[in-house]
Amino acid sequence: MATADELKFQEFDDAANLLAANPDATTISIDEPVEIPKNQHSRLQEPAREEDDELLGTDDSDKTELLAGQKKSAPFWTFEYYQTFFDVDTYQVLDRIKGSVFPVPGKNFVRLYIRSNPDLYGPFWICATLVFTIAVSGNLSNFFIHLGKPTYHYVPEFRKVSIAATTIYAYAWLVPLALWGFLMWRNSKVMNIVSYSFLEIVCVYGYSLFIYIPTAMLWIIPQKVVRWVLVVFSLCLSGSVLVMTFWPAVRDDNRRIAVATVATILLLHALLAVGCLAYFFDAPELDIPAPIIPVHNGTTVITKSH
Repeated sequence: MATADELKFQEFDDAANLLAANPDATTISIDEPVEIPKNQHSRLQEPAREEDDELLGTDDSDKTELLAGQKKSAPFWTFEYYQTFFDVDTYQVLDRIKGSVFPVPGKNFVRLYIRSNPDLYGPFWICATLVFTIAVSGNLSNFFIHLGKPTYHYVPEFRKVSIAATTIYAYAWLVPLALWGFLMWRNSKVMNIVSYSFLEIVCVYGYSLFIYIPTAMLWIIPQKVVRWVLVVFSLCLSGSVLVMTFWPAVRDDNRRIAVATVATILLLHALLAVGCLAYFFDAPELDIPAPIIPVHNGTTVITKSH
């Protein structure tokens, strides 16, 4: 059995007595800040690492993904799961549209606008608006080109709506899907490559198409030089958004693969713009058959059309 003196609470000796017994002991005061070694402090503030965090969006990305996972925790077969993809307000959409039209040099579009809350609302309605804009503008352009010709009879081409919808939505979904799969594959080969999620890539492509909406409206002008200048201008703006977004993700890969990836992204983006202009606005004129005018004496007169 322990005695009463042994069970009594004993206070610690003060620091002076402890230091006297052990002069080599190290003391830490809770009021004094803990100093970080210089070599560790320099590693924490490496400029290259800060630049990678800024461009690639790796800073606080784990927290963002965790928060996003908590927000999208509903089962995928429920309406609440898909409702989260459209949970954005007007100010967020407008801010992302402005970011796609006026890209900031050296800034990552995903990190600045998308990563905090990726959405499908903006890309869906941008693609839908672009479909009807191209179809309507293409019909108006064809009407103004043949305006004043007596042999021309205007007939609205509603099939252009379905063709434009198939082309634009296939581009806005299939190309991001292929790019996402490629980045995932390269991420398994090269460990330091940062891959974006499929939803983030869809957002980037969807918002990058907004510049073509006013461009398609201006394509009504029946001047080929003006149309091609507008194509080049729009391609430079939207293409710069794609380059500044995906180049930081592939630049640590093999140099040839990285350059080929960015070049393929720009080539597909240019093919979409040039293809829409060539098919909907600069399509070759079809020969209009000459109308046959019956005459009462049994003969027919074929008028010559130009």
